[in-house]
Amino acid sequence: MKVTTPKLIRWAGLSAMVAGIIFTAVQPTHPSINTSTFIIITSLKTSISIFGLLGITGLYARQVEETGWQGLAGYFLLTTYYAVQMCISFIEPTILPLLTTVAPTFVASALQLSSGVGSPTDLGSLTTIYSLASILYVLGSLLFGLAMFRARILPRWAAALFAVSGPLAGTMFTLLPYQLVQLTSIPIGTAMVWLGYALFSERRKKKSESVLAQGIVSQEPSKAA
Repeated sequence: MKVTTPKLIRWAGLSAMVAGIIFTAVQPTHPSINTSTFIIITSLKTSISIFGLLGITGLYARQVEETGWQGLAGYFLLTTYYAVQMCISFIEPTILPLLTTVAPTFVASALQLSSGVGSPTDLGSLTTIYSLASILYVLGSLLFGLAMFRARILPRWAAALFAVSGPLAGTMFTLLPYQLVQLTSIPIGTAMVWLGYALFSERRKKKSESVLAQGIVSQEPSKAA
């Protein structure tokens, strides 16, 4: 199979769909760290960052000229966020379960990073990094979503949903309990699936339109005769 840029972009759309589906299904769940479910859920959270990086890259590549500096800024912020989040998520299933008996206070503090609850112990720069990652997510989703909305390449309602999802999550984080804040993963997950599907199906739509156009052209001489 010949690898081409359109094919890579199309498969990146599939990655965005996978990231959105996992994000919507997994983010609201909070299993106990002493269960196998915790390993599965946190491993899936790591995969969200991987698929998200690929998906965002495909979305940006498809609209790189139309989105301009705003798209570039949003893309840079989001990819940095996913890279940082991937490292943090990787710690949860691989390291934290091993420290539950040795350093339970550290484990509790690490798990409370995402909830915004005061940590039992100081995690130093890790707390700062996590806070900065949250800012990257809010600003990145807003800028990238607005850039896609203005580009008019992919569905504009999906782009608008993508743009408001980050600021919505940031606002709700300060107003609602952590369990309810996690429900804000539904808008961004839905937007990722929507945009990813539009990107994945775009090539097939163009191909069907081309075949239809060829059929119309081939029929014109016979009508003239």
